[in-house]
Amino acid sequence: MESVVQSFFVSLPQAAVLWLLILLAIAVSAVLVAWPPKAPVQPLTPAQADALRFAAEVATAADRAAATAVRRRAEWITAQQESDASWLAFDEADLSARRTTRAATFPLMSRRRKPGENVDRQRYLHYAATAACRQRDLSIVQLNDVLAHRGWNPRLHPVMQEGLLRNAIRAHRFAEFENAQQNERAAWHESELAAEALRNLRAEAAAALVRASTTGQLAGDEQWFADQWTTAERPTMTKAVA
Repeated sequence: MESVVQSFFVSLPQAAVLWLLILLAIAVSAVLVAWPPKAPVQPLTPAQADALRFAAEVATAADRAAATAVRRRAEWITAQQESDASWLAFDEADLSARRTTRAATFPLMSRRRKPGENVDRQRYLHYAATAACRQRDLSIVQLNDVLAHRGWNPRLHPVMQEGLLRNAIRAHRFAEFENAQQNERAAWHESELAAEALRNLRAEAAAALVRASTTGQLAGDEQWFADQWTTAERPTMTKAVA
């Protein structure tokens, strides 16, 4: 009798574990049965495929437009920096020309020129103009005018020649500033056009995605609405509307 009771108490935990496993299996089976099946993925309709393809093409065009807009803006910033630098160069040339002009107001002592002094003055003018052109203070056209003595008197005193050179440098720097301003305005205009094109393409891409996502839904709604009427009711409605 004791051995039977002892055997019962020894097998009791094993039976409890077995029942727990059975109950757990039943619960998992019930959950799996009650779990709603996953809806199969519906294939795209031709209209949806075309809409998605168009949306992808517009998105690609928008990406290219974004790169163009970034490049145009960088070009505009560079042009703006060049315009600022040209203005500073003109301002410096203007101050230098004003100082030279004030210094030239003092009269020069008149005396007879030594033999060969005109040659020295001409040599000085050519040397000063060439040095200014190398430093980009004078243009090639201005240098050619100096060397050919077109509008330039090589027999003038070096002080007067220096004043004329400073005025020519100021005129050259001002012309460069005006050219830089025109380039900056053109670069700004191109940057604005690129930004506007980017905004339009991004809006079109968003609209294309919306159309692609609603194409199938709209077609299904129209079919559902058509299915609500029988073939016998449609002529009656048509006559009533007429």
